Amino acid sequence: MKKVLLASAMSMAFVGGAFANEHSGTYAFDKKGAHQFVTFKISHLGYSWLYGRFNDFDGQFVYDAENPENSSVTVTIDTSSVDSNHAERDKHLRSEDFLSVDEYPEASFKSKKVVVDDDGEADIIGDLTLRGVTKEVTLEAEMIGHGADPWGGYRMGFEAETELRLKDFGIPMDLGKASETVDIIISVEGVRQ
Repeated sequence: MKKVLLASAMSMAFVGGAFANEHSGTYAFDKKGAHQFVTFKISHLGYSWLYGRFNDFDGQFVYDAENPENSSVTVTIDTSSVDSNHAERDKHLRSEDFLSVDEYPEASFKSKKVVVDDDGEADIIGDLTLRGVTKEVTLEAEMIGHGADPWGGYRMGFEAETELRLKDFGIPMDLGKASETVDIIISVEGVRQ
């Protein structure tokens, strides 16, 4: 499984050579149009996958065509917006057993470095802060597409993923060996500002 977070994965949009210089710029996540997703999956007892998402998050990425390593991404997530399609479970996820949203209402990711490989894929290395703990994580990102939109704007989109160990972020709930990690998938469409 590719390694990621929240996070969002924000940057195949940073692959040099794949775009002309005129595509450089700052891109805001399309929050208004809801063309963005932070989703997760975790094993339930080793028998099935439990899926969920965060409904409220925002961010931006800066794309530098000439020097993709100078590109960057920032994301903030409202942790209380966690949604696993089950009200009682969501209440538990918001509790001190998991996200402790009363004490830590926001998670964030801020990139420190972008590394583009020979295949044109990007590793976005940065600090993820979740539940008051900051750790370096790597988002493995892939460019989905870019171009003019029907409203006179310009867009870029990418998908990224990572894997997090719950205990690394101080989550005390022990769900068993099969559920020690959670996969995060971030899909974002940015609008050039």
